[in-house]
Amino acid sequence: MTRIGGTWQNWGRSASVRPVRVERPRSPEGVQRAVRAAVRQGLTVKAVGAGHSFTGIAVAPGVLLELDDLQGLVSADAVSGRVTLLAGTRLHRIPGLLARYGLAMENLGDIDRQSIAGAISTGTHGTGAGFGGLATQVVGVTLITADGEFLRIDEAHSPELLPAVAVGLGALGIIVEVTLQCVPTFVMHAIDEPVPMEEVLSTIDERVAAADHFEFYWFPHTDVALTKRQARLPESTRRRPLPPVGRWVDETLLANGVYRVVCAAGQAVPAITPRFNRLAVRLTGDREYTDLSNRVLTQSRTVRFREMEYALPAADVVPAFRALQDLIDQRGWRVEFPVEVRFAAADDRWLSTAYGRETAYIAVHRYWRADPTEYFGAVEEIMSAHDGRPHWGKLHTLTHDTLRGRYPRFEDFVALRDRLDPDRRFSNRYLERVLGR
Repeated sequence: MTRIGGTWQNWGRSASVRPVRVERPRSPEGVQRAVRAAVRQGLTVKAVGAGHSFTGIAVAPGVLLELDDLQGLVSADAVSGRVTLLAGTRLHRIPGLLARYGLAMENLGDIDRQSIAGAISTGTHGTGAGFGGLATQVVGVTLITADGEFLRIDEAHSPELLPAVAVGLGALGIIVEVTLQCVPTFVMHAIDEPVPMEEVLSTIDERVAAADHFEFYWFPHTDVALTKRQARLPESTRRRPLPPVGRWVDETLLANGVYRVVCAAGQAVPAITPRFNRLAVRLTGDREYTDLSNRVLTQSRTVRFREMEYALPAADVVPAFRALQDLIDQRGWRVEFPVEVRFAAADDRWLSTAYGRETAYIAVHRYWRADPTEYFGAVEEIMSAHDGRPHWGKLHTLTHDTLRGRYPRFEDFVALRDRLDPDRRFSNRYLERVLGR
């Protein structure tokens, strides 16, 4: 399907574009035809999944390819755990597709609305010091190159390129299929618990090491960390999920419904924000349950926001976090969204934010109607002082001149881009800023 005109905007309302035309291919061959047509006409072409990136990474001023119809399971092998998915498949659909094979993704982020291609291409990650981001689960990718040809990359076909294309930023071609190494279905025992902030910061290494997955949230203007820790258990473990009513109260009524009203009200009356944050800490973040991995790792977030996240060497997380606390206090800002701290293992994906180092992530957010510029800019200075690498799909201001020094394989990636897309058919302003022309 092809249509002319119309404005596309991302979920966070931080990026928009009026493309020359929008196409909605229903097969990998349809993507191939669209790429060839765009190249013949001298137009750029970009694929869009769920639009959950806050940056302009998916902005398509030429031809925008909506991958909403390119979803589903291509193949699955219960013995090897290898699963191939069409690129537009939404993360929240994958558990249902894998259930009959007794398989699950090894780890997930806390939001599952993204497409699988978009999630890996931007370096989406979850938490857990023993686990990498979603791109580390990738063992094969099929993409359409600027020549309009299929290019398969896996252990049997150009395996040396897999660490580059797994986090490819959409700069190397249009991904049409992704092959994942999955694991047997498992459940997780989860404990959400408020803990004094100073206690968490002083024992952070022990807490991260003691849990399969650990993270914490901090509502500014409070002295409490809302900690979340989980242990992975066999699928046969008896499940004790959250009661439906209790889950609805926590995640729908309070975390989304009431919170949306308070965020909106805080724009008119900022003084209410600290009081609400203190109330939120008392009302949420204290529960224990056991459920399927995807139901524990992910959560529903319907309140629209904007986000910046930086990856730091894990050893730097406490001083960086303390500097962030001091910053908010000194500036007197009224920040309505919590700060999130997560962890990940080092990996070998060239443009992964965890490339070559054990990593901690600090994410800051603002309600989408608030101007985040001053807050995010000041936080970015702190993160840069700790050799921070920005999440590719979240707001930041860095350019290729700076990023080049933070990624050991940056020049190798650029050289591969020169080879696969010399005329920059897959480029846009964001990619020009972070990768160069």
